[in-house]
Amino acid sequence: MTNRVATAPKPTQRTIQHRTISASVAEDLRRRIVDGEFQAGFQLRQEALAVEFGVSRIPVREALMQLEAEGLVKIHPHRGAIVSALSPHEVEELFDLRALLEPRLLEASAPHLTEADYQRLRGILQEYSSELHAMHVSRWGELNREFHMVLYQHAGQPRSLAIVANLLQECDRHTRLQLALTNGRARAEAEHDELLRLCASGEIGAACRLLKTHIEGAGRSLLKYLHEHQKDGEAAQAV
Repeated sequence: MTNRVATAPKPTQRTIQHRTISASVAEDLRRRIVDGEFQAGFQLRQEALAVEFGVSRIPVREALMQLEAEGLVKIHPHRGAIVSALSPHEVEELFDLRALLEPRLLEASAPHLTEADYQRLRGILQEYSSELHAMHVSRWGELNREFHMVLYQHAGQPRSLAIVANLLQECDRHTRLQLALTNGRARAEAEHDELLRLCASGEIGAACRLLKTHIEGAGRSLLKYLHEHQKDGEAAQAV
């Protein structure tokens, strides 16, 4: 397999020069989805991709699973991998609801956070930072969700907490996309650190304001990307 990739006898095959074959295939497909070459609804066929890259179907399947974890494709049992579409209206509604509810939960919960809670939160952020820098995209949404839910756990508002837990689950895909596609990783890391510092120092009002800004900023960043991406796609179709 390695020799076949290295020689690249056919001009249609792409030369792979990165850490692993599956990671390289994923990187190339990710770029083409982000650039609009593969638009929403496009079917990515394993057999065709394996021929194009000059590899077996195994690394192609692994690459597609990675892209599904990032929210870029959806793998269907009988249709294979389909490039995902994101609705700007859906994104806007999800992030607006989060920005409305989560500061209220934080305001109620933060005064009751214990030292054990802070140790757990610091551990989550340490792992989050490692996964961000390692580009382990599939873990980003999970760790982000865990961090926020630990912050709100003492709010004493079970219905609101359940709603937010569901919103965070729905935003998992959007969060990973926002971080992966908009270069928002450094900002997310810094704002999480500052949010934790404000809570620990008793500056609850400032923490709630930062949280609202943090959520709204992530939503705006993703919406900006989606609108620009849609315009680029429309322009390409018009040519």
